[in-house]
Amino acid sequence: MGASSPHEVTELLRAWRSGNEDALQQLIPIVYPELHRVARRFMARERTEHTLQTTALVNEVYLRLVQLQDAAWENRSHFFALCARLMRNILTDLARSRHYQKRGGNATHLRVDEALTLAQQRPADIVALDDALKALSAVDARKVQVVELRFFGGLSVEQTAEALQVSPETVMRDWRLAKTWLWRELNREKRDGA
Repeated sequence: MGASSPHEVTELLRAWRSGNEDALQQLIPIVYPELHRVARRFMARERTEHTLQTTALVNEVYLRLVQLQDAAWENRSHFFALCARLMRNILTDLARSRHYQKRGGNATHLRVDEALTLAQQRPADIVALDDALKALSAVDARKVQVVELRFFGGLSVEQTAEALQVSPETVMRDWRLAKTWLWRELNREKRDGA
């Protein structure tokens, strides 16, 4: 994040939450590089011909952030966790939209050779992951938060512990259990779908 401290970001977030629009103008250049890094991690998991680019994903997050009226930023980690969740939601919405279109909504007619080429390109299954995370949320919401912060947000164990106000050991335990649960859930969906 450069020369700015986590405390500076937290103070700017609190000022913005209090209605200080100048704080937002100061905050954006500070957090932009980190948001871009997180977005790059997300986009690295997407198929190469994805229509959304990293900068566009960051811009979409910014637009959604500005629309949030009652976000209670606790600190820098909490802010980046929310941004990671927004990125996940944006990509999931796009994937669901593609799935809808693939099933016939606004269908474009293709020649057989074009259709075969497209059928061979298997996109990352972010929709299945999102569904699995929603199912895990019904069982243990904190484990989903750990996944969002660590996997999507790229936060360290210590940063995740700070954001969730738990011990690093709890984060590691939740992380291991969540990964195991998600692996089983995603593999169950593959078995059931096959």
